[in-house]
Amino acid sequence: MAIPYLRRLTAVSRSPQANRHLAYFLTFTAGAVNAGGFLAVQQYTSHMSGIVSMMADHMALGGMIVVLQGLAALLSFLAGAAGSAFLINFGRRSRLSSEYALPLLLEAVLLLAFGLLGANLETLRWFYVPGTVMLLCYIMGLQNAMITKVSRSEIRTTHVTGMVTDIGIELGKLFYWNVAKSDAHAMPPVRADRGKLTVLSLMVTLFFVGGVTGAYSFFHFGFGSTWPLALLLTLLAMVPITDDIRSFFHRA
Repeated sequence: MAIPYLRRLTAVSRSPQANRHLAYFLTFTAGAVNAGGFLAVQQYTSHMSGIVSMMADHMALGGMIVVLQGLAALLSFLAGAAGSAFLINFGRRSRLSSEYALPLLLEAVLLLAFGLLGANLETLRWFYVPGTVMLLCYIMGLQNAMITKVSRSEIRTTHVTGMVTDIGIELGKLFYWNVAKSDAHAMPPVRADRGKLTVLSLMVTLFFVGGVTGAYSFFHFGFGSTWPLALLLTLLAMVPITDDIRSFFHRA
């Protein structure tokens, strides 16, 4: 039962349920990486709004070093999103079953690299801290672009602003008082999408739970706390990748 489920999570043929379940795993992971990364480098890396605002503030104040650091983080997020699109399109053109699993496997490898970088943070902090920020931003861009492609721009997992906005919209619909009218040309009643409201609320909760888990794990176990996250992503990606490997040897 577990293998068919994992295969469906990253299958080429998508279903709304598979999109939701994959988003739950990735939202938890994003929350954990974002919170753990903050404890490591004192900077959140999942949302570019804060980074661009920080760049603007320091540009006005003359802090060009911080502006350049923010630009490097922004470009790293952009490169992660581009890399995800490249891998997905490569898998699609190659007719691979793992077109959506490839970015997840790369993310798992990069999380392991983040854990290894941590061992050197204190010795060469001036070098490894900017590198770690860029790596985490790349990971967040990679994951956000992947779930965006999978869900056809309906779901994003690395920042909560959009989710909370959509929750507010649905709550506004939910509490809207529809006055009955007998006019034949009256507009249809306002109805909230309760299913969407439930999914978004759960995703925000999972981001928070992931953040608590990531912060707690990093505080007690250090950079080794990234290994379970990398293992989780590898588990999500391994079934379609194994299917492609078997298909390759079968054709050979």
